[in-house]
Amino acid sequence: MALGLSGVNRPHSKQAADDFPWWLVALIGIGAILAVVIAVNGVYAQVFTTVINGMGMTVFVTLVAFFLACLWGLLIALLGMADSIVLRQISRFYIETMRGIPILVVLFYIAFAGAPLLVDFVNWLLTPLIAAGWIEPVIVRDFSLMWRAILALTLCYGAFLAEIFRAGVEAVDQGQIEAAKALGLSRYQRFRLVVFPQAVRTIFPPLSNDFVSMVKDSSLVSVLGVADITQLGKVYAAGSFRFFETYSIVAYVYLILTLGLSLILRRIEKGMRRKQGR
Repeated sequence: MALGLSGVNRPHSKQAADDFPWWLVALIGIGAILAVVIAVNGVYAQVFTTVINGMGMTVFVTLVAFFLACLWGLLIALLGMADSIVLRQISRFYIETMRGIPILVVLFYIAFAGAPLLVDFVNWLLTPLIAAGWIEPVIVRDFSLMWRAILALTLCYGAFLAEIFRAGVEAVDQGQIEAAKALGLSRYQRFRLVVFPQAVRTIFPPLSNDFVSMVKDSSLVSVLGVADITQLGKVYAAGSFRFFETYSIVAYVYLILTLGLSLILRRIEKGMRRKQGR
């Protein structure tokens, strides 16, 4: 019997050994080597010093756009689960449309077509105040390229996050919702106290994946000249012709950001699973 149990456990032990994160060890080793190269090589050090100045912009754009996308995506998801068929169709139309258009195309559209239309709309709303001389008309130049990029990322990611929120809400046991109704909780109270806290456990993994993806997609703002990591690297490479060194460092910085975030979010996810198991 002992031999039989040993035979059963051996494949599991081998699988556990195979699951050791050797990929992480390899990435850390490569990162350490690059760090040494940056420290001892003047060219790489100069590129790194230049590129790292854009990290603040990258982090700001990512955090603001993802926060707004979460709010917008949650609203779209709730519209998709509304009783009104009109609201559900509007939600589905938006999701399918935005998911079918590349983010870069939306970025260009918002920056060069949507922004002027939005400014005209704002001026139309403020017409009485402008006519009275209380405020000046808004001009397109007042709508910075950074905020145009944030708006584009918000609209695009809102469609993806809406599907994540919808799946998380629909995964909640219907019996608990019925029990909340029996207790006399309003629809808002049921969502806030019963549905959403349980849905969070379901939506956190895909939500964290999309957050890491937004860190990478934030590099698209460089096409508008926003001074993020990619834009500063592009400008440096164009002026120095050090393309290999520059884009190696750009990739290195993004890898540090995304890998660090992935490990942190994975640890949080494991902690949530342990609490759920208790």
